[in-house]
Amino acid sequence: MRYVATRTPNGCEVAWGDMDMTMEFQKKFNTSRALLLLSCIVLLSCALAVAQKKSKYRCDEEQPESMCNAANTCGSASSPCTINITRSASYANVKPGIPNAKNNQFFCIKAGTTVVWMSSNKNNGFMVSFGTDSPFDPDDPIRGGGAKQVTTKASTPGCYKYDVGAFRSGTVYGMSGGSKSELVILP
Repeated sequence: MRYVATRTPNGCEVAWGDMDMTMEFQKKFNTSRALLLLSCIVLLSCALAVAQKKSKYRCDEEQPESMCNAANTCGSASSPCTINITRSASYANVKPGIPNAKNNQFFCIKAGTTVVWMSSNKNNGFMVSFGTDSPFDPDDPIRGGGAKQVTTKASTPGCYKYDVGAFRSGTVYGMSGGSKSELVILP
């Protein structure tokens, strides 16, 4: 054990014992505190990363068909669903024939419904692709334009992501950026 003695300004002698042990304890305490703080930061950043990985696609959610209602369901067995595809400055826009519909909104169609794909822009063409699992008959990419409507029938229930491109004839940079849209075919 080591003692350190010092004198105060008024002449008294003060002794402190075991200074080495006190300094060593303080170093260990500071190191433990730093490790605890670092652990908290790592855990917090992991939790934020997991929270940010939530998909922005409705088809990735557990039951996307539960989001279907009368306000976002297009057509019926007796009336066709008309889908208007237009081109903005840099994007393709898909608007279902639903009152107050917005461009590229999520929408639903009942199986058996006739679907008319069209463009209200005279000089536009479009292409819609569902990849390898199209829910429509015929099971081909849908290609049409202002002068050519395409009629399909919704056949396979499920939630589908699809790519849409729109182009304007006679322009140098005619193809717009595609949009990644989603729809649900209800049973």
